[in-house]
Amino acid sequence: MSELTSSAHVATAGSAPTGETQWIRSASDVSNLINHSDNARNNARIVVAIALGGVFLDAYDLGALAFGIKDVAREFNLTPTGTGMVASAITFGAIVGALIGGYLTDKIGRYRVFMADMFFFVVAALACAFAPNEYVLGGARFVMGLGVGIDLPVAMAFLAEFSKLRGKGNKAASVAMWCPTWYAAISISYLLVLLLYAVLPESHSDWLWRLILGFGAVPAILIILIRSRYMSESPVWAANQGDLQGAANILRSAWNINAQVAKDAPLTPEKPARRASWRNYGALLQGVYLRRTVLATITSIASAFAYNAVAFGLPVIISSFLAQSMLTTILVSLALNLLFAFVGGILAVRLVPRLGAWKMSVAGYACQCIALLGLALIGRPEGGQEAALAIAMLALFLFGQGFGPGSHTMTYASLSYPTSLRGVGVGFNQTLMRGSSTVSLFLFPVLVAALGTGVFWVIFLAPLAGLLALLAIRWEPSGYDVDAEDFNR
Repeated sequence: MSELTSSAHVATAGSAPTGETQWIRSASDVSNLINHSDNARNNARIVVAIALGGVFLDAYDLGALAFGIKDVAREFNLTPTGTGMVASAITFGAIVGALIGGYLTDKIGRYRVFMADMFFFVVAALACAFAPNEYVLGGARFVMGLGVGIDLPVAMAFLAEFSKLRGKGNKAASVAMWCPTWYAAISISYLLVLLLYAVLPESHSDWLWRLILGFGAVPAILIILIRSRYMSESPVWAANQGDLQGAANILRSAWNINAQVAKDAPLTPEKPARRASWRNYGALLQGVYLRRTVLATITSIASAFAYNAVAFGLPVIISSFLAQSMLTTILVSLALNLLFAFVGGILAVRLVPRLGAWKMSVAGYACQCIALLGLALIGRPEGGQEAALAIAMLALFLFGQGFGPGSHTMTYASLSYPTSLRGVGVGFNQTLMRGSSTVSLFLFPVLVAALGTGVFWVIFLAPLAGLLALLAIRWEPSGYDVDAEDFNR
């Protein structure tokens, strides 16, 4: 396939490579060059950063309404049912978006899907900011959820396919970066709430939720503006489609690898290892992928259920422990997220090339089990010492989340499948994980009302299930060349 007919998008920025020519004859050669190259990366790092920008948007948009939902309910005179519909619209959109996005990521390519979902974010954020009623707001939040659901499969594909196989900054470390990015976005949403809370006059306090939701359009617009200069299609995906020339162009631009298509390369495009199809969702439950899918699914559902119950219930938990104002509650929530969840996520990125995702996930779930047992036994704290111990248990839970399952459930979802299945693999995982999140967010207030602090006994079952699944299925994706499975069929 000639350069003129190549369909793979290549970034316009990138220095001309000057090293030894690397001849490619197949998709396997492209994968090997990325996995084992020692060249200093150029645009590849920027591509990873832009993909993480998409993850940032996901987290920001999902959490942006947390402190404004009461104002929305008051402004539109919503019933509890109406409030729940507006609040949950984004998660329902994300469930649908993940299923569709996984298929499209494998079908039409990473670049096209990523750019399309950025427009979802812009349009939906602005529609939310100017929503005249609850119906427009709910519809816009659903569309925003579609963007969130579509984005994670493609973002994870970029992170995995623009990273080397082993060593510092390997595929597992790049994918794990989604976790501290997520916590950073949540923390920024808290900080934005504090800033607007401080500067908005009381007479315009009803603008708070609109400004928070509308701000989500800003990073999406920035990504759109820089996309053609720095963003490229995944070279492994392009090569898998038979576009060796496009893959070579991307390797030269993004990786500073002087790749050229060999003259003796097949004149006709290689047959794809596996054509994109809705049937590929079924392939996740066959052969070697069945065990991996079971493990990735159980750990993701368990992690999402426990984290959403604790993290999104954090303001309620803290205020009940300390009986403090909303401002104090926001500040304590922010501190816990930054000092423990975010720091745990950074440690996960640094240590996974050496320790592996399995050991770190086991350790993280163990921390969460201990924390939830502690919270259940403490119950409602009586006195300062018990309150401090309860906060310490919350901190341990969040640290375990960042260090273990928060980072590495996505590692399992992304790196358990080769390029031809990665989109549907992450899409399937995210569909079920979003469903677990929705159930968790719905059940948490119900369980709290019925059980009080006894709810921690119920939440404890989630990390326990994740821990047992890991002990039963010892699969380590970090450092394993899963993309080679496309070429050895």
